[in-house]
Amino acid sequence: MAPSPIAPKAWSVLIVSTLAFTTCFMVWMMFGVIGIPIKKALGLNATEFGLLTAMPVLSGSLIRVPLGIWTDKYGGRIVMAVLLAITVPAIWLLAYATAFWHFLVIGLVLGLAGGSFSVGTPYVARWFPKERQGMAMGVFGAGNSGAAVNKFVAPALMVAFGWTIVPQVYAAIMLGTLIVFWLGSASDPRHLVPSNTKFADQLRALKDPRVLKYCQYYSIVFGGYVALSLWMVQYYVGEYGLDIRIAALLAACFSLPGGVLRAIGGVLSDRHGAHKVTWWVMWLSWVCLFLLSYPQTDFTVLTVDGPKSFHIGLNVYGFTALLFLLGIAFAFGKASVFKYISDDFPHNIGAISGIVGLAGGLGGFVLPILFGALMDLTGVRSSAFMLMYGVVWVSLIWMYWTEVRKTDLLGSAPLNPKEVSV
Repeated sequence: MAPSPIAPKAWSVLIVSTLAFTTCFMVWMMFGVIGIPIKKALGLNATEFGLLTAMPVLSGSLIRVPLGIWTDKYGGRIVMAVLLAITVPAIWLLAYATAFWHFLVIGLVLGLAGGSFSVGTPYVARWFPKERQGMAMGVFGAGNSGAAVNKFVAPALMVAFGWTIVPQVYAAIMLGTLIVFWLGSASDPRHLVPSNTKFADQLRALKDPRVLKYCQYYSIVFGGYVALSLWMVQYYVGEYGLDIRIAALLAACFSLPGGVLRAIGGVLSDRHGAHKVTWWVMWLSWVCLFLLSYPQTDFTVLTVDGPKSFHIGLNVYGFTALLFLLGIAFAFGKASVFKYISDDFPHNIGAISGIVGLAGGLGGFVLPILFGALMDLTGVRSSAFMLMYGVVWVSLIWMYWTEVRKTDLLGSAPLNPKEVSV
């Protein structure tokens, strides 16, 4: 069967929506870089730094379900435009904050930009035929690469002009993005879903075990991506003693593939199905996190020639290579989880994607705080990866018992008992 034709207007909507999401994600991850000089100036510990970076993630997560509902009801164009406009003054005011609570409060407002995902996902999906929705959502989701853009732009601005210039430049970029989005986007009344559904009504979808499962998957592939994007710059600075510009560049080796390759994950999910892609994503993540979890270790062994000391630990090159692979896995996983949603809930994409996005965002909020608490408690930086390793175990076990035991992963037909010789 020939693929359904795609209107030029659909491509225009996809392009400007992806641009808007990229800018929003860049703003959403801003504290991952400018938080380092703020931490030094305010004398914050690791837990407080985790809270600082996580505040935008909290508001961006909590707003996702209402935004998904409003997108179904009012259309993605108007909801996205209003969202972009609200964040501009908050971003600008950040340059004038002086106290810790100032940053927390302003962070909550500018964090609304993170909710743009729940607007753009159903908005772009409805412009494309079902067999191309995975691709469309994957391309839009590649806006996650805004986390990498932030790591390129913010350190350069900080070194040249100080950290306060970063929110001022970002506010101007957000305003320009709003104009471009409005000019390039469109509305289609056929995409609206008449509904008087309330927030509490949508949360009842959590009674569906599939929704709970997808929330769990997304809490690691998206929540983990957000958390590590916020955490890795300071991790490189502390663990390997790197300059902030080099640290941000290496951290982008995780953030960039974790965003850009999401589009490929969408295509693979269309072709091979959400289940197969997600299953192999979880296994690759499990292996990478296991290796990343091992702390720098010195030990002494008594040999026949006397005591000998050894060191085990990842150097900066091995660490970055594993992060790069983990970013690829998370990129594919973010796309495959939303392919599940478009397959299972085609008439309720906005609300269900909002709920799953909320779960992923809350993972991105909680994890940086737990990273900081674990480091304050143990003094081991790699404890962040130990925690994520445990979360991946939960996803693998859940997927095995609910999907793998019922699915042929390798594409071969089940054996006929009569053909098996004993």
